[in-house]
Amino acid sequence: MHGRIRQEAVIAAIPYWIQAVTVSQRRVVVVVYPGAQALDIAGPIEVFDTVNRQLPGSDAGYRIEFVSADAPLVRTCSGMQIGAAPLEAGEGPIDTLLVPGGWSLKEALENRELVSWIRRASARSRRVASVCGGAFLLAEAGLLKGRRATTHWAFCADMAQRYPDVTVDREPIFVWDGRFVTSAGVSTGIDMALALVEADHGAAFALEVARFLVLFFKRNGGQSQFSAILEAQLADRAPIRAAQEWILENLEQPLPVPEIAERANMSVRNFARVFRREVGTPPGQYIEQMRIARARKLLESTDLPVAQIARRCGFPAPETFFRSFGRALELTPNEYRHRFQAISPSGLIVGPDQADRSTV
Repeated sequence: MHGRIRQEAVIAAIPYWIQAVTVSQRRVVVVVYPGAQALDIAGPIEVFDTVNRQLPGSDAGYRIEFVSADAPLVRTCSGMQIGAAPLEAGEGPIDTLLVPGGWSLKEALENRELVSWIRRASARSRRVASVCGGAFLLAEAGLLKGRRATTHWAFCADMAQRYPDVTVDREPIFVWDGRFVTSAGVSTGIDMALALVEADHGAAFALEVARFLVLFFKRNGGQSQFSAILEAQLADRAPIRAAQEWILENLEQPLPVPEIAERANMSVRNFARVFRREVGTPPGQYIEQMRIARARKLLESTDLPVAQIARRCGFPAPETFFRSFGRALELTPNEYRHRFQAISPSGLIVGPDQADRSTV
């Protein structure tokens, strides 16, 4: 009896996110080739290695292997060299097959030995993942036929044209279709790897790994590759550029266009005309886009009541916020938060029927 009590005390002293890990070590095989993108490889691998370091001496982590048709030393596009075993060393059961992209993708796609090996290896892999242009290699191997996938936004049109039997989605940072996971450009491989860790070890553990890697938060796959604020065209003319900056700094204010035009020392008509020419959208539409962008960020990363988010983003009433948000994203704020919230300390989510009663 005393022994059991001591054992339970020891277990209680272990962080709960480690207690949940009980599975055997998983074999991760990374296919590398000359000119591959170094971060496509290093990003996900650092996530898996961090799991191993969080669980020292445990067999619950990942066994990482590199294989290549160009073994033993493969040079990435940035000059980093990776030691790799021949492709034959990757025989046998694989937990996760990882395929990176790279600036030499054209040559890799023409390497029939490489493409054929990826096709065969996928059949003995529990799941197959790609980063950036690695999705092209999966498609070339016939693995994405009839599936939904993504890649770097700059190459989505090319992929859709080259592989018409693949449904290419240029928006999400990664797409999970069956046992195939494709991620977008470069750094999104880290987000995808965290999602794989979450699937293996649970959300709490994946969040601890994200914190250890000093990531702001763990992004879910459905989040867009694009930030409306980053995408917004920066005006060439100083008065319009200053107006854009002032808008972003004062989104919680009413922001009537005549007031902004006055700050720019321009008539309302001229300001609206020049703003649209420089930025690509009318001032009022631009303000709404920036408000929605800020609201998305707050919904993803905080537990603030929806009514408070509406006020912080300058919407005069929750109902106005719901209409604008739904028009822009075809989701309610509550639905968006449910899908994409990264960290939810209290679990508080306020729906449309509650938002107007919020007192916070």
